Amino acid sequence: MSETTATGTTASMEGRDRGRVRGRRAEIALRSLQIVLALFYGIASALPKLIAHPSAVESFDTIGWGSGAMYLIGALELAGAVALLVPVLSSVAAVALSALMVGAFIVQLTSFDGENAATPLILMVPLILIAWARRHRTAELARLLPRRA
Repeated sequence: MSETTATGTTASMEGRDRGRVRGRRAEIALRSLQIVLALFYGIASALPKLIAHPSAVESFDTIGWGSGAMYLIGALELAGAVALLVPVLSSVAAVALSALMVGAFIVQLTSFDGENAATPLILMVPLILIAWARRHRTAELARLLPRRA
């Protein structure tokens, strides 16, 4: 009887170890995804807007929004990129960037005849994954905020 218990205990310990390894790998993959997205939003998306690259200026002129909106959206994307890297802000950042992508999708459909309209939708997939996987961080953030009497 003690042999069965020992074997059962060993088997359950091995299962827990495999679960920890899988959990660790998932955490590394998720964190890597956050870093890649932060780099994309910071460098490829926000930077051209913030330095008024001619392609960004032309796009915002086509939309009819001007440079103010270009700088604002660039700043929001940069803030989202940085926040993706801050553990307690990662879920909120992913939701906020997803909202920006909904807006980008609508703009692509209405101002650019659907050209590249799939890009914001594709970018939303990993953002939604991050928002869901890091949703417990939102509760942590809520606890950090001061309570009003």
